[in-house]
Amino acid sequence: MIVLYIILILTFVYATINKSKRALHMLQQNLYNENNRYIKWVIKNKKQFVSIEIILICISVIGIYVIFDISFIASLCLILMSLFLLLIGYNWNKRIVNDQNKKKLVVTARIKRLIVTTSIIYIIPFIILFLDINNVKLVWKMFLIESILLYLNAFVVFVAMIINTPIEKCVYLHFKNMAQKKLSEMPNLKIIGITGSYGKTSSKNILSDILNIKYNALPTPRNLNTYNGLIMTVNNYMDKFTDIFIAEMGAYVRGEIAGLCKLIKPKYGILTRIGTAHLESFGSEENIIKGKFELIESLPSDGFAVLNGDDEKQVNYKLKNKVKTIWIGIDNENVDVRATNIKYSNKGSSFDVVFKGDSNKYHFETKLLGNHNVYNILAAIACGREFDIEINDLVLAVKNVKPVEHRLELKKLGNFYQIDDAYNSNPIGAENACKILGMMPGKKIVVTPGMIELGEKEYEYNKKFGEQIAQVADIAILVGERQTKPIKEGLLTSGFDKDKIIVFNDVRDAYPFIGNIALNEEVYALFENDLPDTYNEN
Repeated sequence: MIVLYIILILTFVYATINKSKRALHMLQQNLYNENNRYIKWVIKNKKQFVSIEIILICISVIGIYVIFDISFIASLCLILMSLFLLLIGYNWNKRIVNDQNKKKLVVTARIKRLIVTTSIIYIIPFIILFLDINNVKLVWKMFLIESILLYLNAFVVFVAMIINTPIEKCVYLHFKNMAQKKLSEMPNLKIIGITGSYGKTSSKNILSDILNIKYNALPTPRNLNTYNGLIMTVNNYMDKFTDIFIAEMGAYVRGEIAGLCKLIKPKYGILTRIGTAHLESFGSEENIIKGKFELIESLPSDGFAVLNGDDEKQVNYKLKNKVKTIWIGIDNENVDVRATNIKYSNKGSSFDVVFKGDSNKYHFETKLLGNHNVYNILAAIACGREFDIEINDLVLAVKNVKPVEHRLELKKLGNFYQIDDAYNSNPIGAENACKILGMMPGKKIVVTPGMIELGEKEYEYNKKFGEQIAQVADIAILVGERQTKPIKEGLLTSGFDKDKIIVFNDVRDAYPFIGNIALNEEVYALFENDLPDTYNEN
């Protein structure tokens, strides 16, 4: 019997490890439950947890209340439990196979600490078991507890995170103090903050490319735009040769940007377009506007701000502090830096720049596509002039700016052209992407799972997106039947041919489909948004 106990324990370990990997992966992708994102994901995907673990619980209950005078019955129950545990482990292992996830679980120090705490929670019942392994009822009570813990694995991982909270706070304070000490030792460092609803990462990368023509500029890598991200950047990437620190600042609620500014104290600020991104967490458009302007209002009196004169939300906002302000724009003629004569092609964009008070026009060319990138370039040009970079150098720098990955990135993919705008979609960006697709020759295809985190208007925005697709696309490929219902409705109400609407559960299925079409004709395919694994419908 003891041999069977050991086999059962090993299968419990196997099932628990594989199921915990999935929970940890989703916890990490949901920013460790920031704004209750992880709990919302668990509730939304509760069907994943109503599974064969229930059978284990039932067998354990039977084990407690049935007298196992017949060792055969007891052995049979143990064997059945082991088989079910193997099945559970195998099932969850399939879910977390790395090549099936768009973004893999990153085993950070925090994840390692969570693994330790989660393991302790699961080990404690087994320790009690071995104290009196000959007590049959106690043994089966332990198996019952382990079965319940396995069933509630997503919450066990969450509890482990709560237990670790004091440790994580101490770790955070340690690295925060390190970062602030480092910044205090660099009095000549120029710090630029960038925030907004859309275009933060693109603006950051473009600005970095342009400023690096004269300075040693350090942008926050990837999407490290949170407290921990900025702290990590300062501690791990900044050195004594850094002239300019470009800090992308993300936020889900009011007060976060102000907190980031308190941390790094920027003197320069760039505000990209303000829209409805993260409306659900901010609660209202007013909160979004005030939250984004926290950057500008945190600047010192001798600070420098770049604002968008085509954004009514910015134009109508009453600043609470006075800083040197440069307005950029395309449509608004009364701005300090304006782009005119914008043209797009499969090679990129070209436009003229006019400075207020200067009668000259300066011609710029770039590999980038989209009006939003023109805005980002204008902001970078404004900063470049503030940092005394000559106009000819700015023209050269803009020409050499690298396309930002997954942000209207035009590339030849096999036998078709891909307009890759998959990073993070929003209503303004999606509309702009559709306009760019409409300018391209050949057959036009849109691939999208729709837009998320838009609050109560999410359905409305996605339906309108469907209407916009109908105006430019020959084929619409929707990723995820449930998520894309409003897009499909918008397509059909606009008279789009229902036979030209294709639904896949996985975006990867779209590539061979488009490739087959491109065998006979030129194809431009817009990939608009790519939702994280937490939104998978399979």
